[in-house]
Amino acid sequence: MAQNQRNYQKEMEKIIDKLQGERKRLLLHSCCAPCSSAVLEKLQEVFEVTVFFYNPNISEDTEYQKRVVEQKRLIDAFNKKNPTCPIYMIDGDYQPQKFYDIAKGYESCPEGGERCFRCFGLRLEATAQIAKKENYDFFTTTLTISPLKNAAKLNEIGEEMAKQYECTWLPSDFKKKEGYKRSIELSKEYDLYRQDFCGCAFSKAESLKRKMDMNITN
Repeated sequence: MAQNQRNYQKEMEKIIDKLQGERKRLLLHSCCAPCSSAVLEKLQEVFEVTVFFYNPNISEDTEYQKRVVEQKRLIDAFNKKNPTCPIYMIDGDYQPQKFYDIAKGYESCPEGGERCFRCFGLRLEATAQIAKKENYDFFTTTLTISPLKNAAKLNEIGEEMAKQYECTWLPSDFKKKEGYKRSIELSKEYDLYRQDFCGCAFSKAESLKRKMDMNITN
């Protein structure tokens, strides 16, 4: 079956069904609190989840810290609501230079292109390294909940990292079954800060340009 025809959501559901209620340890890379909201709601009672907040692509320290605070606030709220299935968190190092290093030569790529794929690889490799070192049963990412992110490419990279570091990737396409819509609902419910760009300087510049173009048009 061609990769773009795979249903990653169904693949994940089959894996969960085989667990038969056994709560395995899952390391969940999170890009932000809003994207993680619907994912955590779905997985909290299925897995023992540890959120790994590692996003060196975020170009400004103030923006980074704002997103970290929101991630922690959301996890605290979920844990108060469901204390029998606590969610843990690993606050990754803030390493923006690593992002600029992998983005070098790809600065002009449009969002969703090769620069983004390299960024996915940077974040998922760090996640796989911890998954291997700490013996997690699975690792995955919240990034597939976004309709702007290439779920097939994310799963491809995740599977590559799983092979490289000898750990197990949990396939996903969290935006399926109205996952993205649910993340918007939960963001409103918990009054989460929702950014309008992925975090990197290049994405921010594109976002600002779109706004300027809209203002000119209007």
